[in-house]
This record gives sequence, structure tokens and C-alpha cells, in this order.
Amino acid sequence: MARVRTLQSAALRYALFPDAEALAAIVETFRDYETMMAILAEVAADSSAGSNLVLLHEQAYGRVRAQTRLPAQMVVLGLRDFVARRNGEPVEGLPLDDKLYAIKGAASLTIATVAGRISVACDVRGYLPGWQGSIPARLVAEGDILEIRVGVTPRHLPNEEKTMIHEGILSRMGRLIAGFAHSSIDKAEGLDPAAVVEQAIREIDAAADEARAELGKAMAERHRIDSRRQEISTEIGTLQQRIATAIAQARDDLARSGIGRQVDLEAQIGALDKALADVDDRIDEGRKALQAVAAARKDAESRLADLRRSLAPQHNGGSPAGGPGAPSPVDKAARSASAIARVTGVPAGAPAADGGKLDELERLHRDNLIEERLVAIKARH
Repeated sequence: MARVRTLQSAALRYALFPDAEALAAIVETFRDYETMMAILAEVAADSSAGSNLVLLHEQAYGRVRAQTRLPAQMVVLGLRDFVARRNGEPVEGLPLDDKLYAIKGAASLTIATVAGRISVACDVRGYLPGWQGSIPARLVAEGDILEIRVGVTPRHLPNEEKTMIHEGILSRMGRLIAGFAHSSIDKAEGLDPAAVVEQAIREIDAAADEARAELGKAMAERHRIDSRRQEISTEIGTLQQRIATAIAQARDDLARSGIGRQVDLEAQIGALDKALADVDDRIDEGRKALQAVAAARKDAESRLADLRRSLAPQHNGGSPAGGPGAPSPVDKAARSASAIARVTGVPAGAPAADGGKLDELERLHRDNLIEERLVAIKARH
């Protein structure tokens, strides 16, 4: 009977944008991995190893290493993949762990392949529900789309809403403020009206703390992305000087290599600029949320003061009786608003048709761009 592993929270998706050299290395790695699976199937059929991971390692590891160029750690993880497949578990792509891939910045990562470690531009695409198996990450190819998927448990996803990807702090503050305004004091039957407002103020204070934390995270992320962008800009400038030197010494081959590196770095800058724009939106949203919370607290304090003045004559300075254990109208309004307010992510677009032709067109465009820059730089010198 097939073993079914428990689904974890989610899979974080990194979309990959390899250049021609990196793409070739990834394709060759997939081919060698299939060769490994064929070797393991042969060993399992010709011996008593079956799904015994220890026996498979003893009988097949050396042969796999000799007949493929796969990194040693990928072979070890691949043995576990083979056993999982034999046990009927769904397995896709190539297995990865922190030795086989590493995030290097806001828009790049490295992967161990049969051609060595390569650097690839990337972009975070969001989450997929669930994660199977014990292997930390997988490199997956679906048509022309390459992704690294990492099993994670996002802290910001509410337990009751697994499909929610992101909800802005400003919209959450809006729900809280709307919930407070919706609960009128004179309808708080059987409750202490002053306690209702005081509870609302405590919720507003908690919201302010949350807004400050979100704003701090966004500003720290902006600093990190901007620092990486400045590093890339500096490298592009350095390459420009080296390209000029290569041209002066009639080394067009070296100049082309430098220009190609510039083109790749400029693509990363484009991704970083988009990330900066997204973070700036979050920072602006956080600041507006803080302003909204401050205004809501001022309004709540004013209402509380008016309420206490109106209640003083009725109770001769005493506090009205109430039921402190009952849920307040603020809580009810906030829960009602939360039940109908949902934020959905934008689905990724479908893979384009004729992917091979589009890849060839992209390579042609890149080669033409390199040649045009080479001619332009020569003209200036």
C-alpha cells in the first residue's frame, strides 16, 4: 500500500530565468538524473535491494557517480526519490537542499548542476498549497517554465485561510476602523458601553503596533534590495571599463563576453526595480495605515470622553453594570467584516506556445544587442 505523506503548509515558488549557458546546464542535469533513475531501476530489478535505501546506496551509488555527472548530494537525495516513486508517492523534478541551491539576492540564486554551480536570475511568484515529502526543495520544469519550489510554513498565512497570499496592512486597519465605527454605543445592550470603547482602543493600539512592525520590515527589505541594485550598477560600470580595454587591444571576444554579462546584469536591475516599486507601495501603505490608526484612536478617545460625561449623571459617578465576558460589538463587526473581505492572488499566465521559437528569438535579440553595443563602443573609440 502506498504511503501518503502529510501535506505541509505551502510551496514557495521561485521562477527562473536562465541564460543560454545556464539553461543548457539545467537540461543536462535533468538528463543525467533520468539516467540515474534508469540505473537504480536496473539495480533494483537485478538484486534484492528493492526499496531498501541502504542496499540501493551500497549497490548503486558508485555506479551512478561513475556514469553521470550529478553532484554527490543530488545522488543521495535521488535515491530517496527512487524509493518514494516505488512506494507510489508523487515525485516531480529534481531534489534540492541547501547544499544544492542558495538564494544570493533579491533576484538571483545559484544551483548545483552537472556543469558546476550556475547563477540564475529569479523572481518570487507566490505560493502553491501544500508540500509533500521530506526533501526541502525541488527544481521543476513544466513546459518552458522552470521553477524552484520550496516547502515552507508562511507565518503570515492565517490558519483559517490557506489560500490567502497577502493582505495589505492598510486594508486590515480599514476593517478594524470600520468595525469600530459600525458598533454604535447606544446598541450595546446589556454591556458596559465604556468598556466596549476601551476594548476598541486597545485593539487600535495593537493595530498600531502591527502597522509599525510591517512598516519596519518593508523599509528593511527596501534597504536590502537597493543595496543589491547599487552593487550590480557598480559591476556594470566596472565592466564598461574592461570592455573598453578589450576593444583597445583588439580582443573582441573578451568584449563580447563583457557585454553579455552587462546584458544579464541589466536584466537583474529590471527585476530589482520592480521589487523596489512593490516595496515602496507597501511602505506608503504602512504609513497611511499608521495615520489612519492615529486618527481612529483620537476619535475613539473623544467618544469615550463624551460617553463618560453622559453616563456620569445616570450612575452618580459609578460605573454601570455590565457583562465583561460577552463579546463586544467591535469584535462582532470585525469578524463579520473579515468573513466577507478576501484578497486573492493573480494567477500565473499560461505557458506561451512555440516556446522553443520564443527562446531562439530571445537569444537572437540578445546576440544582436551585444553586437550593436560592440559596434557603438568601437565607434566611440
